[in-house]
Amino acid sequence: MLLRLVEMLLLSWLRAAGMQLLLLVTLFLVTVVYMVTHVSSDVATFGVGAVQVLATILTLWLADKSGRRLLLIVSSSAMALSLLLVSISFYLKVMVIAFSLGLGAMPWIIMSEILPINIKGLAGSFATLANWFFSWLVTLTANLLLDWSSGGTFTIYTAVCVFTAGFVAIWVPETKGKTLEEIQQFFR
Repeated sequence: MLLRLVEMLLLSWLRAAGMQLLLLVTLFLVTVVYMVTHVSSDVATFGVGAVQVLATILTLWLADKSGRRLLLIVSSSAMALSLLLVSISFYLKVMVIAFSLGLGAMPWIIMSEILPINIKGLAGSFATLANWFFSWLVTLTANLLLDWSSGGTFTIYTAVCVFTAGFVAIWVPETKGKTLEEIQQFFR
């Protein structure tokens, strides 16, 4: 039960941290920049995507070097710090890299590693459902929250990242180089 809860919460927080909203805001800003400078919005959008892809590729290498748990803690903490800055100044670049280094990929990798074969399908489905529910919820509430308070919106996402870093530090085991049996011992 704890295994399923850990994975469902990780995948939920992946979306609840507000990364999708920041990408939407970034794409909006790219359009505004195009209108002012006539630099192609496609070029800027490609740049954001390229940074995220490169950081995710780096994550695959780092996952085996430093471990999944550490990447999740560093990612959540860096996102929290970045979101704090966003709530003050809408600073975007650090969060994209931080997201790609941990919360963007690690929950999916850990899900494949911590769930036993006999529940992997069902538990993975529930975790993915929670992930997409929070994606929908963030998208649904984005305009409402931004109309309420831009800074307050990103302060909420900051709190989610701080909570995620604490949760990972306490409840998520390091899975790098461990067998399923060794990982299962952590949850007993």
